[in-house]
Amino acid sequence: MNSFGPVITAMVTPFDEYNQLNIGSLRKLIIHLLKHGSTSLVITGTTGEAPTLTAIERLRVWETAVDFAGGTVPIIAGVGTNNTKTTIHNVKLAEEVGVDGVLVVTPYYNKPNQLGLITHYKEIANSTNLPILLYNIPSRTGVSLTEETILELAEVKNIVGIKDSSGDLSLLKSLKEHAPANFSLYSGDDASYLDTLKLGGDGIISVASHLVGNQMNQMYRLFTEGKLEEAEALNEKLSPLYQGLFCTTNPIPVKSLLNQLGMEVGGLRLPLVEMDQFESLDLFNELRGLFDE
Repeated sequence: MNSFGPVITAMVTPFDEYNQLNIGSLRKLIIHLLKHGSTSLVITGTTGEAPTLTAIERLRVWETAVDFAGGTVPIIAGVGTNNTKTTIHNVKLAEEVGVDGVLVVTPYYNKPNQLGLITHYKEIANSTNLPILLYNIPSRTGVSLTEETILELAEVKNIVGIKDSSGDLSLLKSLKEHAPANFSLYSGDDASYLDTLKLGGDGIISVASHLVGNQMNQMYRLFTEGKLEEAEALNEKLSPLYQGLFCTTNPIPVKSLLNQLGMEVGGLRLPLVEMDQFESLDLFNELRGLFDE
């Protein structure tokens, strides 16, 4: 197990009533996540609405998280773009702020081939000493890291693991068999968390842990203690939440649920729009019995 732990929360970015960054709510959310089992935090990722944050806002989120939670749990900054030079610039800023690692999504829209992806990640790795997690999410980016590419990148000293949201469990199984032993494997899909552990993976980069982080940590403990039936029962119990959080585009549902729980994370930035109020209330009422106390 690496220093990031098994339950990494991909954190939302709170906004105020004017749709501006809400630092006060950001601090409260961090406290909530630390009390509810998050072993690391990913900030300014997809769930954090990174595409609509300004450079100054991203920097403020990084600084706040490092100042407020740094040293308590590792802080991992989402820095990836579809421009290698810009990504390297983001990495250097994040390193100066003092984050503990970076999450780098595959370049989107311009659809590089595998050689382009390898070169992209190696250039980034050469620019920093920070640990790098690859982020493979072809449904959003239009490109996918192949097993051969991941294995080549896994040999780079500071490329330490992958968040895989491809849904291909056979890829994780093969990576576990062929990647270096210290290369960490994280599911990017809450519903695949337990299956990833069964394949020898390290954990989850999670949306659901905003709401059930303690239970997801409990699932990890049950699994590592050999209590597989109990882990499976807990996973089955939480499956409606996994589905509900992706009933529409993430992070729309999780922000709705957090607001209804009084967390005041605010709305979304266009082009994302909030759920219909009746749908939002129905979702909350359907799932409220599952949330951590």
